[in-house]
Amino acid sequence: MADTSIRSTGAQPSVGSSPGSRSRHFRRYWQLYVMLVIPLVHFLLFKYAPLVGNILAFRRFRPGMGPFGTDWVGFAYFERFFGDPSFWRAFGNTLVLSFGNILINFPIPIIFALLLYEVRNARFRKFVQTISYMPRFISTVVVIAILGEILSPSSGLLNRILEQVFGMEPIYFVNEPQYFRPIYILTETWQFTGWTAIIYLAAITGINREMFEAADIDGANRFQKIIYVTIPSIMSTIMIMLILNVGSLLSLGFEKVLLLYTPSNAMVSDIIDTLVYRTGLMNQNYSYATAIGLFSGVIGVILVSGTNWLSKKVSGESIY
Repeated sequence: MADTSIRSTGAQPSVGSSPGSRSRHFRRYWQLYVMLVIPLVHFLLFKYAPLVGNILAFRRFRPGMGPFGTDWVGFAYFERFFGDPSFWRAFGNTLVLSFGNILINFPIPIIFALLLYEVRNARFRKFVQTISYMPRFISTVVVIAILGEILSPSSGLLNRILEQVFGMEPIYFVNEPQYFRPIYILTETWQFTGWTAIIYLAAITGINREMFEAADIDGANRFQKIIYVTIPSIMSTIMIMLILNVGSLLSLGFEKVLLLYTPSNAMVSDIIDTLVYRTGLMNQNYSYATAIGLFSGVIGVILVSGTNWLSKKVSGESIY
């Protein structure tokens, strides 16, 4: 009777219902579990194993005397960078740049995905989507090289236009502090808008079509369907992406910032990652750099937890 009822209702027994069913499941899908070994090893080696090195934040490192330091110094390095003006300058620059990046580049992919989904010509929509996410695969070094050519004060296209059309003097955009943040944010927009929009497009595609049909029956126009059907339906995806973005608030694109960094714009371009790089690798002060990096990581965990809690209270959506 039990087998007949399962067949008649179409229900399937769960994978973990019995040891026999679990072993049959593993034998059937063993190739997929083998494929999981590669990412698992990657995370163990490059994400979790390096956490052991955080002990250097509490021990004095001396070259040639062991990888985990020689003397226990407690919170001495934390006290040191808390009193260091260069740390607070880098911390402030990181926050300003991160908040500006989230404020501009978080909603743009959502808007782009909403607009792209409304395009009725499927061939044109696929073309625009392909063109928009292609910059994601361009190396950061190449992006900055292209940017340098466009913004060059002697031969750059932008300065040529400013000079010939508006009669302005050439501007060394990359070297001027007031242009660093707009340049960084705009390059992030160009590189990642199309790529991030894929996530929102997938969420929009998964919306039940009956909801749109019901809105049509009620006489809703396109804009009203976006406001009252599409956005509420993808709100869980939006909140998860917001939590992840806030969690990486102190982890900006280090390579891009380093490539745009010059002594002239150092007052606004020096962030926590460049400070750690300069302190640890260039000055070989590994314990001090580890303490700064550990502090940044702890702040990131607090931000993720806080945003996750707030999202759960406000919208009912959260990562955990």
